[in-house]
Amino acid sequence: MPQLSRRAFATALPLGLLGGSLLGGLTAEPVSALAATQAAASTPVGVTPLAQICIGRFTVTALTDGYADMPYDYFPGRSPADVEKAAVAQSTARQSGVRFLFNQYLVEDGEHRILIDAGAAGSIGQTGRLPKALATLGLTPDHIDAIIVTHMHQDHMGGLVLGGKNNYPRAELYIDRRDVSHWTDPAKRSGAPDYLQTSFRMAEEIVRLYPRLQAIDGEREIVRGVSIVDLTGHTPGHIGVRIEDGGKSLIMVSDMVFPVVHPAATDVFFLFEQDRAAAKAMRDRFFPRAASEGALIAATHMPFPGLGRIVAERGGMRWDVADWALQD
Repeated sequence: MPQLSRRAFATALPLGLLGGSLLGGLTAEPVSALAATQAAASTPVGVTPLAQICIGRFTVTALTDGYADMPYDYFPGRSPADVEKAAVAQSTARQSGVRFLFNQYLVEDGEHRILIDAGAAGSIGQTGRLPKALATLGLTPDHIDAIIVTHMHQDHMGGLVLGGKNNYPRAELYIDRRDVSHWTDPAKRSGAPDYLQTSFRMAEEIVRLYPRLQAIDGEREIVRGVSIVDLTGHTPGHIGVRIEDGGKSLIMVSDMVFPVVHPAATDVFFLFEQDRAAAKAMRDRFFPRAASEGALIAATHMPFPGLGRIVAERGGMRWDVADWALQD
């Protein structure tokens, strides 16, 4: 369990417990409740968020690399004003845009540790927190056996090549072959807009630095109970990951679902999507199926920890947040 910071711990206590019996041994003179509260309030909060759920024999831990606010004009298919209005209605509006989390998921079964995506690692917004999140669990990158990269956008692979080195030297790397081909194609890079150039550069570094990279084709099982799901559209080789055991399942769908705009609409996109027709077609297929099956879903950019279900309601679709805590 994460340890509460001094401030978080202090502010959770009744004021009477902040007197001499708790803090008196730390100072030469007794500390008043007011002084102790003021001192605690000046200390930054340092809690690392974690959330865990069991899927049969698997423990799935949601981690986060941080966040960034995406401008309201990053959602083709709706005007910036409409996106901002929807964000305000959902209480997720920020002055600079829609708050995006960067969630990663650690899958463990006692034999394997599989990380799904590696975060932006400081290349976007307020990110770079994944190593601290792993450390909170007592883990370092050397403890990771395999990494599944859902697609080769910088916010999903930046942590792999931070500092121009292989940061997960023991891990086998799984990426869909179509994405590897696309993001390492010089012709595709030369014709791409500036905001995609970082992703092309990182893709080349991954191929160079990770000799254990496996460019995979289609749906397949990585280990028993962890399998690849084809969700192509957002990128040419965009994939999801299904974790299934003991009659339970969870699908990590990566960038199939974005906050505010999905799943209510499938004709709203994100700036980084190159093939909007393919992205819409996949969402048109996936959202109704997920709703009919009641599938438990984890999504990279939804509010932490990103767990929910797609629900059909009054001819439309909505995101229903699922609770991670105390699940059977």
